[in-house]
Amino acid sequence: MKTIYQVSCVAFFLPILMLPGCQDLPKRDAKASGISLPASWQTPNSDTSEAIPHWLSSFADPLLTALVHTGLSQNYDLQAAAARVQAARASAALAGAGRLPQLSFSPSYQNNNDVVSGRFSEFSALFDLSWEIDLWGRIRSSQQAAQHDAEAAVADLRGARLSLAARTAQTYFELVEAKRQVQVAEQSVSDRQAIGDLVRGRFNLGLTRGLDVRLVLTDLANAQARLADARNQVQTITRRLETLLGHYPEGKTLATTQLPAPPANLAEGLPAQLLVRRPDLVAAFARLRSADARLSSAQRALLPRLTLTASGGSASPALAEIIGPHAAAWNLAAGLTQPLFTGGRLQSGIYLQKALVTEALNNYRSTALNAFREVEQALAAEQWLQKQEQSLREAVAQTQESRKLAIYSYRQGLIQILTLLDSYRSTLEAQSAHLAVQRQLLNNRINLYLALGGDVDAIN
Repeated sequence: MKTIYQVSCVAFFLPILMLPGCQDLPKRDAKASGISLPASWQTPNSDTSEAIPHWLSSFADPLLTALVHTGLSQNYDLQAAAARVQAARASAALAGAGRLPQLSFSPSYQNNNDVVSGRFSEFSALFDLSWEIDLWGRIRSSQQAAQHDAEAAVADLRGARLSLAARTAQTYFELVEAKRQVQVAEQSVSDRQAIGDLVRGRFNLGLTRGLDVRLVLTDLANAQARLADARNQVQTITRRLETLLGHYPEGKTLATTQLPAPPANLAEGLPAQLLVRRPDLVAAFARLRSADARLSSAQRALLPRLTLTASGGSASPALAEIIGPHAAAWNLAAGLTQPLFTGGRLQSGIYLQKALVTEALNNYRSTALNAFREVEQALAAEQWLQKQEQSLREAVAQTQESRKLAIYSYRQGLIQILTLLDSYRSTLEAQSAHLAVQRQLLNNRINLYLALGGDVDAIN
């Protein structure tokens, strides 16, 4: 008997001795993720003070503000993300329910009438109670994992809001630019028609060749095709914007044709601040903490489980007597369960959770590196786009002057028709490119706000 007792004790406590995870969850610091962070951003002259928290109002465009707010309230993808938050919170509450006693009540009535046993009826009211006492924190760890998942869902929702606001703003800028491109294309068609009238008049006077007329008509047809493409771009972008806003894509265009001026340069903050501000990084870190908690729960599954069970109630042929003391019966039991052999299921579960922790840690590091790249890239692009915009603005001014000289020189017979047409094409290309880079500057500013994790506005 002594030997059997010793073996039983060893079998009971062996999992406890082998368990490395009885300690608390590992201490994690979002800023100590294994990534070497610089003291400041690499872009020269960047402001390292705290970043502007709200960016939408900085564009000073009431229509843009109204569109973004409409999207935030009506977009279906965002509503789906909000539902995922509610589901994650419900899952967290569900995971914690196992820490509390579970009580059920089962009233019943039975009426029997057969030849053998005779006729009888019975009323019963039965209660069942079960409670697993969370001695080692296994259920608590599982609940913590679900709570971290809910935190990640909340961060995902905030990220979805920021992303939707950014896409709405950028699509709005794209639409305004497209409408401006239509105006440029319309002016180009008008110019080609004026040139055509000029060349036909000179041809009728015998001052030019028929080839010049053909070249002008070809250039006019190309300008009209470009105008048709520009108008098609407007309707395409309009329907995309309407879909973002949760509206039927009917193609009802906006009245505005003016791009807002880029806001003043913003403060970017320090690189380390990004780790606790960007929603995708907050979500990735919460998922890492969730993986830690699930590993802890899997390790604690090797330990004994203490369960209390109770059942009771009463039964009587008469409903009035069911509450009488003679009809009552109770049963109370406590059970201790120790896993001994599960075919490697518990150990495999631990190995699985360890792998998932490693995956979550590296996903967090990868997300962080990508976030830093987006900020550095947007900061650098800001400078180059500003220089590009200045150069294209100068190009537009120069081509407009050269076009005036070209039309004068052609009237005087000093240049060929191809030179005149090239001057008009150069003006068109410069104006179109200037509009595009103006929109790219605004888009890049939105990308920078998004990369920095700044909030949309104060009522968000």
